[in-house]
Amino acid sequence: MKNTKKDLDDAENRKQQDLNLNKSDGTEHFMTTDQGLKINDDTNSLKAGERGPSLLEDFILREKITHFDHERIPERIVHARGSAAHGYFQVYESMEKYTKAGFLQDPSIKTPVFTRFSTVAGSRGSTDLARDIRGFSVKFYTEQGNYDLVGNNVPVFFIQDAIKFPDLIHAVKPEPNNEMPQAASAHDTFWDFISLMPETMHTIMWVMSDRAIPRSLRMMEGFGVHTFRFVNKENESHFVKFHWKPKLGTHAVAWDEAQKISGKNSDFHRQDLWEAIENGQFPEWELGVQIIPDADEHKFDFDLLDPTKLVPEELVPVTIIGKMVLNRNPDNFFAETEQVAFHPGHIVPGIDFTNDPLLQGRLFSYTDTQLSRLGSPNFHEIPINRTIAPMHNNQRDGHMRQEINVGRVSYHPNSLGGGCPFQAKIEEGGFASFNERIDAQKVRDRSESFSDHFSQATLFYNSQTQIEKNHIINALRFELGKLETTAIQTRMLGLLSQIDTTLTDKVAKGLGLKVPKSPEKPMNHGVGANADKQKYEPKKVPQSVKSSDALSMLKSKTLSKTIASRQVAFLCSEGADRASINAMKTALEKEGASIKIIAPHLGSIKTDDGSEVKVDQSFLIASSVLFDAVYIPGGKNAKFMNSNDAVIEFINEAYKHCKVIGADESDIFSNTKRTDKLDSTEGENGIIINSKNPDKTFTTSFIEAMGKHRFWDREEEL
Repeated sequence: MKNTKKDLDDAENRKQQDLNLNKSDGTEHFMTTDQGLKINDDTNSLKAGERGPSLLEDFILREKITHFDHERIPERIVHARGSAAHGYFQVYESMEKYTKAGFLQDPSIKTPVFTRFSTVAGSRGSTDLARDIRGFSVKFYTEQGNYDLVGNNVPVFFIQDAIKFPDLIHAVKPEPNNEMPQAASAHDTFWDFISLMPETMHTIMWVMSDRAIPRSLRMMEGFGVHTFRFVNKENESHFVKFHWKPKLGTHAVAWDEAQKISGKNSDFHRQDLWEAIENGQFPEWELGVQIIPDADEHKFDFDLLDPTKLVPEELVPVTIIGKMVLNRNPDNFFAETEQVAFHPGHIVPGIDFTNDPLLQGRLFSYTDTQLSRLGSPNFHEIPINRTIAPMHNNQRDGHMRQEINVGRVSYHPNSLGGGCPFQAKIEEGGFASFNERIDAQKVRDRSESFSDHFSQATLFYNSQTQIEKNHIINALRFELGKLETTAIQTRMLGLLSQIDTTLTDKVAKGLGLKVPKSPEKPMNHGVGANADKQKYEPKKVPQSVKSSDALSMLKSKTLSKTIASRQVAFLCSEGADRASINAMKTALEKEGASIKIIAPHLGSIKTDDGSEVKVDQSFLIASSVLFDAVYIPGGKNAKFMNSNDAVIEFINEAYKHCKVIGADESDIFSNTKRTDKLDSTEGENGIIINSKNPDKTFTTSFIEAMGKHRFWDREEEL
């Protein structure tokens, strides 16, 4: 049956109602056992006498302890540490020309979504600020069934074939002999693997860039990674790449800052996402697609099916087709964020796969891992995974089955059940795989078109600003400098020399090593033992696109100047100028920023007019790495600011991390290390002094500087 618009309009509400059926906060209810028996005493176990042994018959104790013993399920092998939120997706205009996917047709319909962000390598208890790829997965609850877009915050992946995925993860995980280091790739086993697999070099450039240390989950792009297919009602196919573009722009933290944030608040990203939604500052992304006709499959300098390659936007522009808004936090982390089960094989009519060998392997892996983690083939019945579309099939029983199937028939075909459930024709919404012609021999091989491992790594590096290049160089110095095996470092220098010689020379200088004359040939070139090695010799193919602004965070059009939800530290002490505090606070909050009063102690401080200001954090608790900008009001503040070590460290560290610093009076900086930059009159270096901005108001200059996010030019040249 065809759904009416009325049926579709309330999909978001029905998903919420579905979740509410399994929701309870216990308010104004008696405590009971899992069987509904009211509990009289939840404090004392049943004993033989007040000081006697506990009795085996205490079924309440046994139930409670047994449930506690089984509360934890196996964490994800990868993407274990995650944060998530509910929201909706709306398409801007019908995409029927390219796809028959129902949720991409009507702009008036809001499709419910649940989006999970994650790190890859670390365990559930690791830090948010590890240098790592971030998972970016969206579950669309559509009327045609659940569709999962399971991606990352970088558009490419390390390997070309799924058979190497266990090796990659074994290499990057903590080393098995000592379980170190946690959530970090700066160790020998990871780089040993990387140095022997040249196909990883493109993704390595992304991971060594600032993309791997985002300022916020709300400020990073998302990508589907693989090439998929759109299929329309006429069964016409187009290749498609998916992009998520954040409304707040793409921003990062400094590497030194990331390490310090991990010590100050390892939940930095999780807390940021949660608080933004609670404060009504709903994160928003636009969904973009790169659409490529089937006839153009082989016209590029790279293979569309190679997951280590991207399609430059200069060749195929990204068309924005809709938006996603996350507007509600989970009610229960375990029930929703931890139990949600994503799968790239969860698709709807109008979206289909390609022969990308990494994608093909993922189509098996995700079902298998959900069976292991969630313990049952019925994981689809957990409320967060349940489709809003009617579900009818002949699958039965299994651990934790919730569906109560009635009737005697559980097979197809049948006559006793009237043939139900019926198979759906394509015109009735039945899914049919795209009829792609395949005529080939069975081989363990890969296409020669997959053998260019360096050209797009060079493209990425050439697309960066010098500041971003410096960050990549320092990241490689840090990661490779942690290694104990010189041979691995040398092997990596050989591979880096195929990307850019200046990059390699600077990394080598930091390591105190010489660049080898030529790269060491990997022992198997990433192909089978019986393959023609010459055919797969790693190579560079001339590219038509030499540089792409879209690959640079600082040049990208997604570099938003909004300061909405940015965190500003007001450094205050007794006698601070109340009028200045109020003026700056009002101006910042009008732009959507949040401010915190930082003072020597908690409670409140008295300002210059005798009134009191509530203190949010003391200097003992606060740290500059947890804020985007710093403001120091005038008044009697200056004397304390000049004499307190915590304040001086706060300002110096904010300067080191290239943040905006504003002050009413320049003498506040007299004891810091940054007085050499106070001759800036328009905030050119992100130092804004009230008395030195005659052409603009102080608050306007401060806000404009914050809109630039960082002043990376402060960093020293390599």
